[in-house]
Amino acid sequence: MSSSPAELSIVIPTFNESGNLRELVERIRQALPAVAWEIVFVDDNSPDGTAQVARQLYEAEPRVRCIRRVGRRGLSSACIEGMLSTSAPYVAVMDADLQHDPKVLARMLEVLRQDAADLVVGSRYTEGGSVGDWDSGRLKISRFATRLADLVMKVKVSDPMSGFFMMRRRVIEECAGGLSALGFKILLDIIATTPAATRVKEVPFEFGLRHAGESKLSANVAWEYVLLLGDKLIGRWVPVRFLAFAAIGAFGVFVHFAVLTSLFRGLGVAFSIAQGTAALVAMAFNYTVNNVLTYAGQSLRGWRWWKGLLSFMLVCGVGALGNVGVATYLFGQDTSWALSALVGIIVGAVWNYAVSARYTWKNT
Repeated sequence: MSSSPAELSIVIPTFNESGNLRELVERIRQALPAVAWEIVFVDDNSPDGTAQVARQLYEAEPRVRCIRRVGRRGLSSACIEGMLSTSAPYVAVMDADLQHDPKVLARMLEVLRQDAADLVVGSRYTEGGSVGDWDSGRLKISRFATRLADLVMKVKVSDPMSGFFMMRRRVIEECAGGLSALGFKILLDIIATTPAATRVKEVPFEFGLRHAGESKLSANVAWEYVLLLGDKLIGRWVPVRFLAFAAIGAFGVFVHFAVLTSLFRGLGVAFSIAQGTAALVAMAFNYTVNNVLTYAGQSLRGWRWWKGLLSFMLVCGVGALGNVGVATYLFGQDTSWALSALVGIIVGAVWNYAVSARYTWKNT
């Protein structure tokens, strides 16, 4: 066991991976016998006790550290936090499920030591690599997502969707401020942010089978990938979360009118009651969809969901007053009714987005 400063820091984001940690640490130990390494598990407060297992491993292996994050989630942001927490000259990122072979770490490190690259990517699509037992459907989706990544990449890479890579620490230090930290594709975020002069090499690896636990793939993974691409394309001008928030709000207008029409025209409910009910349903709809999509990494659950709903409705209530106030003022200044209404809607939307982001979906 070495007490020298770590040459390589291996950052591993985790959520409900308690069954994999012991085997993973042992495989890393065997794969890097002559390397001064450390492992930084970044755990998003897993309910299965992943952080506790990591701390138990420290007793026998002091090179294992754990950052437990409370009140915030997201693979990309976890990786960034872990990478910025270390002073090792080389930093690697890999998954905890053992689908990334620790033996490849030695080859990645050698490329960096030889000064042949600044960033080394473990690729499933370069010669010698493999996606393992993926079915054709999953392979087609991955290939399509890879083609979309060409829209934002500054350096051509065969597998920008890989979650297995290693780089000089200065790469993350230089680009950290420009990272989107959205979704699960932290490598693509780095490649799209780092200067075009960054030297990138790829080494092949075969994608393995999950050792224990359940896959994190879901519809939200695809949605957050779209958000990441959008942020890299237009985020410098308009926050992509605001566009998602506004789009959901626009759809909420249809929900409002559907409920209003059903109650007022269909059931004969008094207009004021129907309008109030429609407004509440639309706000609940907007809140629910934003909680799942726009703020997927910060989704509120349990009693916090209800607290968030109340907060969101209060925010939107103030936004509605601002909307009406601004529109009424402009109309009184001989502005056309359509333009007055549009400006009021924009003011209300910006207020609702900015304040709900701060108070409803705040990181705590």
